[in-house]
Amino acid sequence: MRPDGIAARSRRAANGRRVWTVEAVRALGTVTDVPTAGQILGMGRTKAYQLVRSDSFPVPILKIGRCYVVPVQGLLKTLG
Repeated sequence: MRPDGIAARSRRAANGRRVWTVEAVRALGTVTDVPTAGQILGMGRTKAYQLVRSDSFPVPILKIGRCYVVPVQGLLKTLG
């Protein structure tokens, strides 16, 4: 369970990395943070923020105040 009480419904690959399922991505709600979106797309936190700052992140990003959020619907669309 995640700290907010939602079951992640993901599994671990042989190398120990998390493998995100469609159900796990949907369970995030309507938006998620940049590090989580990056992890879903197979990149680390630093690379994800570098892409956000250069307007090259593969999913549309919303900037709310000083925070960046990633719409889960955009993630699902990008993943197919």
